[in-house]
This record gives sequence, structure tokens and C-alpha cells, in this order.
Amino acid sequence: MCASTYKLSAFGLTPLRLITLLLPLFFLAYVQAQPDSAEKASELTDSHAVPVLSIKGAIGPAVSDYLITEIRSANRDSEPLLIIVIDTPGGLVSSLRDINQVILNSDVPIACLVHPPGARAASAGTYILYACHIAAMSSATTLGAATPVSIGGPTAPPSPTGKDSKEDKEQDKSGAKSAMEKKVLNDSIAYIRSLAQLRGRNEEWAELAVREAATLTAKEALEKNVITLMADSPQDLVKRLDGYEVKVKDQSRTLALKQARLKPVAPDWRNEFISTITNPNIAYILMILGIYGILLEFYSPGIGVAGVTGAISLVIALYAFQLLPINYAGLALLLLGIGLLVTEAMIPSFGIFGVGGIIAFTVGSIFLIDTKETQFQISIPVIAAVTSVSVVFFLFVLGFLWRSRKSRIVSGQEAIIGGEAEVLDDFDTQGYVMFGGERWAAKTDTHLHKGQRVTVDGIKELTLILKATKDKTQDEKQPDVEDCSNNKEPDNGSHSS
Repeated sequence: MCASTYKLSAFGLTPLRLITLLLPLFFLAYVQAQPDSAEKASELTDSHAVPVLSIKGAIGPAVSDYLITEIRSANRDSEPLLIIVIDTPGGLVSSLRDINQVILNSDVPIACLVHPPGARAASAGTYILYACHIAAMSSATTLGAATPVSIGGPTAPPSPTGKDSKEDKEQDKSGAKSAMEKKVLNDSIAYIRSLAQLRGRNEEWAELAVREAATLTAKEALEKNVITLMADSPQDLVKRLDGYEVKVKDQSRTLALKQARLKPVAPDWRNEFISTITNPNIAYILMILGIYGILLEFYSPGIGVAGVTGAISLVIALYAFQLLPINYAGLALLLLGIGLLVTEAMIPSFGIFGVGGIIAFTVGSIFLIDTKETQFQISIPVIAAVTSVSVVFFLFVLGFLWRSRKSRIVSGQEAIIGGEAEVLDDFDTQGYVMFGGERWAAKTDTHLHKGQRVTVDGIKELTLILKATKDKTQDEKQPDVEDCSNNKEPDNGSHSS
């Protein structure tokens, strides 16, 4: 530092003078950069970027997060229009309600387009189409079939033929069930009618779509005032909407889209991650892996790889499950099954706990996801595979680990304590013993003699602490004494005679 300062001073430059000379250069560079940034900003303003979002497949937590995030971003940027391209068979009601709530509160007009040809806006897609400010469809597309199959639990629309003529308890149960179905159905009808009234579209057909699962083609929907217009592509939709007057929050607005350009917005890594973990099969497997990892760490403590991996998997699974419709009775059965399998591994019960655990685990897995939407149900082959692996894991792996924990230790200091050694020479306090084929120094507080078997009571550094056992040398001598006494009696008897 001193050398560099000396070189600068040699040229008549001090740090203060150097900063004074450089400041005008920085200022000039900043001023020259301003026109470029202003031109870019004006280009962006003139181009009127229109974000284009896409719904492809079932509507779930990942799609909901993606749409809500991008709609809020478009509102912050005050975009002139936002387009949602729809091709969906339906989805979860909770996700649908979240999406529609953001659409209804948007300050940016939102146009929904059922595209490409062959696409559909079924079930939940019909509700979203009704919620958008502008509803459009391409040729050869359909919408409708909006009858609820799961709102707050597995339900179905009431049978058009009426209730069966059964008596007693069967009749009471069917009556209670139909009452719940009517409650769910009427709530859905009121919801879609409110959307139709808000957007000025066909209320009667909206009710038919929910009550009777009615469907329409694009041309039929346009004729019945279910949609606003038809468009063959997002580009065509933008052209048709130029100069169109739309009502946003009770205020009329004319769209100026002549210079508009489309800006496709794909889901980011966070949406992709949520989409992956909220797949019911993935979330289910992550939960099982998490439980396995924690149990392995508990049964066989080590460097913590199994425990850390299991904890991470379990937390991710719990996050995914809180986004999915979970049946807590199914979750309780699944955990009960795991508990019974663990019990069978530790305490063999001739298969009683094992069979009960397999049944509870399988039934709990089937009932875990509380929806009739097939896209959000756990696959039966996945359940069968996980159940089979779980049976093997709990009955064999955990059983082996539990038995190995109870087996005798064969290495280390713990293997020495409790073992038997043989005294090499007589000694009172310190001496040597033979233990495991090795000569060890030993200490004792009793007298020991050569050949005596002793028990190792402890170890201090490299010296064994001994505890005397039964003296075998005396046991060997005692029979000889008894034999001698027995031999004398016959001799004495012979002399007396």
C-alpha cells in the first residue's frame, strides 16, 4: 500500500486528486447511459407486453401458485391485458377458488382462451372461464361437465331417478347422503351463477353445467352467450380484442392492443418443485422414506445420513400434504399400520401384529387423499409396491437391527468387561492373567493362585480389574480327599476281622 502511494505521489497524484479526476468520468458515463435506458423503457411501453399463462393438465396447488403469482405480477406492472390458455380436465376445488379470487380482484383485464383445438375447459376449467373478464374458445374445443365431485370430501350429484325404496337404517343413510350432496351441489350452482351474473353471461346454462354436467362446443357456447368470442390462437385473440371495451371492477376500459406483443410466462423452478412434490404419488413416497430414515437412525445410530435424509423427506411430504386434500382417518390408519409392523419386528406375535399392520397400512394409503379426482389420487400399483417394500423393511431389516442390538458385544472395551481370565501366577494385589489368548496386567483385592478363573470387573488404562470366581483347583483336589477316605474304611474293616 505504501509503495503504490509512493508511485502515485511521484506523478503528482494523491488519492484525493485521483478521485476528483474520476468523478466527472463516472458522471459522463451515467448521463450517456440514461438515453439508452429511456429508449428501452419507451420501447417496452409502446410494445405493450401481454403475459400469456398456460394451464395444461389438472388444476392443483402448483397451478394455483403459478397463476396467482403471475397475475399479481401483472397487476404490479400494470399490464394492458393478461391471457390464460386453458386445457384442463378439472382439478381441486380449493385451488380453483384461490385462482378465481385473484382473477375477480385483478385490476388487469384477464382473457381466458380454451386452446389449442381439441382442448377442453371441463369441471374446474368452466368456473375459471366464467370468472375471467373475457372468455374465448378456439375451434374444436369444449367446456362444461362442472358437476362437483369433491368439495370438502368425496361427494357425487344426486341420482336423477330419486332415492331407493329401502327401509329402516338403509333409508336413513341414503337420505342423509343425498342431503349432503344437495348441499354441495347447491353451493356450486350458486357460485357459478354469481360468476355468470358478474360477467353478464348465460346463467341458465351455467346451472345446467353443474346440475346435469352439460357440455358445449365452441360455436354452441358463442351462440348461447357462454363465451365472449372465438379465436384461433393467442395472437388472433389479441387482434380481435384491440379496441374492445371491457368492464373491470365496474369501470369500463377500452383495450389498445395494436402494438401489443405476447410474452409467454412459463412456471419458474419454484412452481416446478411444488408441482413435483404435490404429485400424490411423490408426496406419499417421500413420507414413507422420511419415516424409514428416522426409524433407521433410531435403531442403528450412525453418522446421521439416514436421520437427516428422513427428516428432510418427511418435512417436504408434510408441506405437500398440507396443500392436498388429506383424509386424516386414512393418515391415522397408515401410521397405525407402521406402528404394528414395528411392533411385529421387535416382538414376534405369530403374525398377528404383522397382518394387522399390513391391512391398516394398505387401507390407510388408499384413503389418504380425500378426492375423487383421479389426477390427485395415489396410484394403486404404487400403494402395492410401497406396501410390499414396507413389509420387507419392517419385518426383516428392522427385526435384524433390533436383534443385533441385543446380541453380545465382541469388540472394544465393552467386550472385555464380564469376560473370564486365567491367573498365570499366584499374587495378592497385582499380577498377570491370560485373557483372550493375550497376557494382561491385572489388579485384585483378594488372593489369587495360579490356574484360578477370574471375572474381569473393569478396565483401567491397560490393567484389568478382577473379581474372583469359584476356585477350580480346590474343586479338583476335593474328590481326591474323598477317595482316600473311602479307601481307608475297607482297610480298617479287614484288620479288625
